Amino acid sequence: MNKLFEAIANIFRVPDLRKRVLFTLGLLAIYRLGGHIPTPGINANLLEEFFQRNQGTLFGYIDLFSGGMFRRLTIFALGIMPYITASIVLQVLSVAIPTLEKLQKEGELGRRKITQWTRYLTVGLSLFQSFGIAMSLQASEGNFVTNPGLGFIMMTMLTLTTGTAFIMWLGEQISERGIGNGMSLIIFTGIVVGLPNAISEIYRNVFVTRQWNAFQLLMILLVMVAVVGFIVLVERGERRIPVQYAKRVVGRRVMGGQATHLPLKVNAGGVIPVIFASSMLAFPQTLMQVPALRENRWITGMLSAIRFGEPLYACLFVAGIIFFCFFYVSIIFNPNEAADNMRKYGGFIPGIRPGRNTAEYMNKILTKITVVGGLYLAVLSLIPEIMISGIKLQHLPLMGNWIDTYFPRFILDGLGVTFYFGGTSLLIVVGVAMDTVNQVEAQLIMRHYEGFTPRSGRIRGRRATWS
Repeated sequence: MNKLFEAIANIFRVPDLRKRVLFTLGLLAIYRLGGHIPTPGINANLLEEFFQRNQGTLFGYIDLFSGGMFRRLTIFALGIMPYITASIVLQVLSVAIPTLEKLQKEGELGRRKITQWTRYLTVGLSLFQSFGIAMSLQASEGNFVTNPGLGFIMMTMLTLTTGTAFIMWLGEQISERGIGNGMSLIIFTGIVVGLPNAISEIYRNVFVTRQWNAFQLLMILLVMVAVVGFIVLVERGERRIPVQYAKRVVGRRVMGGQATHLPLKVNAGGVIPVIFASSMLAFPQTLMQVPALRENRWITGMLSAIRFGEPLYACLFVAGIIFFCFFYVSIIFNPNEAADNMRKYGGFIPGIRPGRNTAEYMNKILTKITVVGGLYLAVLSLIPEIMISGIKLQHLPLMGNWIDTYFPRFILDGLGVTFYFGGTSLLIVVGVAMDTVNQVEAQLIMRHYEGFTPRSGRIRGRRATWS
């Protein structure tokens, strides 16, 4: 514990690192401040009640990444989601469009060009989404709009699009002049801001309403610690493929002749497969808000079968996560290209012939660890959700009545935990925290200070030695 406090103190002893940390905290504070400025012409109280009734739909999912701003429709209501969507779209298109693929290989110049196109696409998506939100609010039966008309539509589009562009600028400034990844930290801030309310809810359930006893509280805390530890373990896990480089004579210099490894992360896709799968399954529930579809008994029954907590939802969710894991990994890593680059620089995997055999070997390993990564994301996402609302196994045909009679109620109905146990949010929080701590630690070690972990402090700083 003393080393932890010493490392935190070292952050503020280094002028450059101190400026970066304070700059990051200042911009995140501005982001939170903008989350309390409402969009003109909206009845915020009625809108928040609507979101409380539709937490399992796409609206509730977008609200998670905006830190509750979407349900109040503040100027930052769209959050960073349009930017994330634009980035993913351009990554997918880079596989099909040669121009984008060429730009990705051009280094810093190509990266800047892709970033510029991402900004334009983000603004376009924000305009489209804000127009859809304005039209939906006007057409709804909840009287959310105080003064409907063309003026309200234009004002909503201008406000929400400007808010998203400003958030995008904040994220880029944090990444360039602060510490950590700006976009990830903005999502991180939006999620953890609900932590105090979640803790107060647990306190009320244990000590006020007495809905939970001490054993249930202990189980919840143990599961939370176990899930966080599980995330840290897998996120740091990687499969290292040994690579040997042959010696080459270039002029009078002998180059190569070293042994290294090619690291393949277990969860290379991060949280993106979960976001894709959740978005696709949340979209059908959003269709239930359309009156014409809601009145159709056949469509209502079909959509109810894939509702959150249903067995079919869980099966489709797991299948979707694994599919998008393979899809995203195929975009960010090409075994054939990696094998060609390795062969060009005189590298080879011991026991494997260069070229096609190397590509097949890497593809085989990548397939195995991608399956493991997909199952890890599925377990991480499902177990917390089962704790929250359970899984309705009693709705299964033929054996539903038997399950309803003999299965424990906490499996079928959940514990009703309103804490932030959601797999997606927890994965983002832990992943972003680990990445930020690693960057701070790298800055400390570079300046001869000890880091946060015992293995990092190979070079002790003067202050740490004197203490």
